[in-house]
Amino acid sequence: MAIHEHNNVTQTKWDKGGFKAMIKAPNNERPVGFCDGTPADESALVEMAELEGMTGVRIQRKNLKTGREIWTVVGDAAG
Repeated sequence: MAIHEHNNVTQTKWDKGGFKAMIKAPNNERPVGFCDGTPADESALVEMAELEGMTGVRIQRKNLKTGREIWTVVGDAAG
């Protein structure tokens, strides 16, 4: 399990098929990061979002023709 932050190196690895999932935030075209798409990755993303104050966190998946996925982390802002 590992969440990799978006940067030039990880973007290049994604472009070459090195990650199973791209992680995005709603209303933002730029990726937040990348991961291998495991259940542990999903749990880590939910936990990180909750620590940042989100409630009702869920992952919306978009399947790509390549077999990879785009994961969008959605939820409600706490407060």
